[in-house]
Amino acid sequence: MAGRIEDYALIGDMQTAALVCRDGTVDWLCLPRFDSHAIFAGLLGTEEHGFWRLGPAHAADARPPAADRRSYRGDSLVLESEWDTPRGTVRVTDFMPPRDGAPQVIRIVEGVSGRVPMRSELRMRFSYGRVVPWVHKHDGRTVAVAGPDSVWFDTEVETYGKDLTTYADFTVTPGDRIAFTISWQPSHKEAPPLPEPEQSLEATEEFWRDWVEHCTYHGPYREAVIRSLITLKALTYAPTGGIVAAPTTSLPEEIGGVRNWDYRYTWLRDAAITLSSLLRTGYREEARAWREWLLRAVAGDPENLQIMYGIAGERELGEAELDWLPGYENSAPVRVGNGAAHQLQLDVYGEVTEALHLAHMTGLARNDYASLLQLKLIRYLEDHWQDPDEGIWEVRGPRRHFVHSKVMAWVAVDRTIKLIESGDADGPLERWKQLRDDIHRDVCEKGYDKERNTFTQSYGSQELDASLLLIPQMGFLPPDDKRVIGTIEAIQRELSTPDGFILRYPTEGESAGVDGLPGDEGAFLACSFWMADDLAMIGRVDEARQLFEKLLSLRNDLGLLAEEWDPRLKRQVGNFPQAFSHVPLIDTALRLTASGAYGG
Repeated sequence: MAGRIEDYALIGDMQTAALVCRDGTVDWLCLPRFDSHAIFAGLLGTEEHGFWRLGPAHAADARPPAADRRSYRGDSLVLESEWDTPRGTVRVTDFMPPRDGAPQVIRIVEGVSGRVPMRSELRMRFSYGRVVPWVHKHDGRTVAVAGPDSVWFDTEVETYGKDLTTYADFTVTPGDRIAFTISWQPSHKEAPPLPEPEQSLEATEEFWRDWVEHCTYHGPYREAVIRSLITLKALTYAPTGGIVAAPTTSLPEEIGGVRNWDYRYTWLRDAAITLSSLLRTGYREEARAWREWLLRAVAGDPENLQIMYGIAGERELGEAELDWLPGYENSAPVRVGNGAAHQLQLDVYGEVTEALHLAHMTGLARNDYASLLQLKLIRYLEDHWQDPDEGIWEVRGPRRHFVHSKVMAWVAVDRTIKLIESGDADGPLERWKQLRDDIHRDVCEKGYDKERNTFTQSYGSQELDASLLLIPQMGFLPPDDKRVIGTIEAIQRELSTPDGFILRYPTEGESAGVDGLPGDEGAFLACSFWMADDLAMIGRVDEARQLFEKLLSLRNDLGLLAEEWDPRLKRQVGNFPQAFSHVPLIDTALRLTASGAYGG
């Protein structure tokens, strides 16, 4: 049985990632890429769908014991878990070395005290748990083969097969270090090189240590910021610079519900805001790589800009349901692919342009095609900003004139005007200034409810939407504008949970069906961070700090956040870990640090 979402740790090699539970079970791993088929899909099903457990031996009818302690080793993605057993203490170190060849998961068992009986249980199931591979020995190594994939299992201890599972039973004493490695390789190729676990561990620690040294933030929330930055780096697909929204699919926004989506792709919006946070904390190389990815993905066709792409820029992300998987805690369906890829979301133009603008302002080397792309995007918006769209939340109901979409169209035009005024691009400056004014006027006339003194979710609607919190952050209106303050206060009244966290929009009552989906969802963590930002911007800095620190307390013991928080069940929900939660954590920490609004 899978653990709670917050029970998982992330390890990864910047091409794929694994989730490791507190009891030492790897319940999720896709090879060789984030968006490949899973070989361990127990997270979305049962143990029959694949897992790898490594920990103290336990009775067959008992639950595996959870580690007594776990943490990342310093500022790295190397996980250490320790168990105190009646017979002694043991440590397991889990990591994935930044890839230079075959992708690997390495697990090193270390005896700390006493004599501890241990067991490794490896059940590989390819194609999301549907295919049992052919497992056999080859030159003394264990290999599992199915179709185009092979996974090689290496360890110095003796292994045996039983019930289509590979086991190893052994005992560790103080000073013992026993390594286990799985390596992926295309099945038609020769065996991958034998792993070198200790050298790989040293190289992995050195990689993360060197990367973290580039961080320019040294404020009071450094621990939370660094862990979020490491998480964002881990969600970057190194070969192309694409950034996945999360390494998982179909972790539910409501336990037992149907709001289950595949997030293993690059949303332009999520990637753009991730880029912004990386730039603000000193990581320009990631910004350059993402810009190059963007230019390749969009190519010469900005009129057909997609809201998301595959991690190498693929356009076809057809959505399907895996009916053999019951889903996380029976939250079905399990989906792969994402049908929202071809939605119209006008706000994406603003987020992409804002990211390109910030890259330009922070001194990233000029790229003429990036400037040309920006101009082409605005020419498209000239003809389409008045169209209804599906909006930032990818509603699967009717298209609407979402206020946030119009605001971000304004942002796209505004930042492009600044590019032209800087002398780094040529364009119809006066015409686009008029366009900027037209969009601004349209939003203020049609998206603002004078009687309630608040902007609304869409033109003519009564509903609120937490994306309206971005209005002052994007510079559409100043923070002290009464309409901004009124909107912030209205969202606090109408979209807050009893804990003070923020919902994206109403999903119950008369407004049910706005997103075209049944059921409910938790508080959206990004929106809650946006509220903390806005409170600081309007001078309510103590309240902002209190909300921010309350949000930090929702992180799991390793500093990781999913997409949402269920205020009723008091647990994390949604795909995990979620870039769209860690990015605003960084941004809010920077804002509060600049304002001096922190405890201690």
